[in-house]
Amino acid sequence: MEWFQTPEMNSPAEPLAWDEAFLERAESGEGGEALWFWESPTPCVVLGYGQQASVEADLEACSQHGVPVLRRCSGGGAVLQGPGCWNYGLILRIPESGPLASITGTNEWIMERNRRLLQELLDQPVSVEGHTDLALEGQKCSGNAQRRKRNHLLFHGTLLHDFPLSLIPRFLRFPSAQPGYRQSRGHLAFVRNVPVTPKNLCECWIRGWEAEPARSPFPIERTQVALSTRYGNPDWHARR
Repeated sequence: MEWFQTPEMNSPAEPLAWDEAFLERAESGEGGEALWFWESPTPCVVLGYGQQASVEADLEACSQHGVPVLRRCSGGGAVLQGPGCWNYGLILRIPESGPLASITGTNEWIMERNRRLLQELLDQPVSVEGHTDLALEGQKCSGNAQRRKRNHLLFHGTLLHDFPLSLIPRFLRFPSAQPGYRQSRGHLAFVRNVPVTPKNLCECWIRGWEAEPARSPFPIERTQVALSTRYGNPDWHARR
């Protein structure tokens, strides 16, 4: 597995295009398993693939404060990105058998590995909740999702480390679907930051996923295609 240094971000939509670019790169045979990291310099709402923007986000507040509402290629719930919200992307090959051969098995296998990594980093108990969340003392600190193709899968996630949590209820509505462990708690009672740095998280994930510095080029051309056809197109984000 290679880990990639990401280029300078030109827009908050660009990392969403990176996800698709890396997945298509692997699926086409031009590259293989990969790991990369990013953090948005500005706040933005990112919807799950099938979500309705007006249900999940306060569109009036987003418009007033210049917070874009974007859509990713994977499922899951809406999140507020921005400084203090660390992100990773992971491309893995889908084998004929084993845990990665199914959606459920993939969630369980990857989340348990990530749980152990974060627990070792924090030196305190971390649990997997609601299939693809990581939590400390019952509060969510990380959300994750996947998208699958025929031969490869994308698994990506966020982790709150220094995020201004008060922004979340300003721009996100109460979610249309919630995991059982949330127990109808509001955003501020449900989520929390964890005392780690992006540098420590990157080092931990690189070591834990046994990744080596990339020797192949970053998929810039595929990123541009994804931006021009989807993630740079307002209609893609506004649909539904």
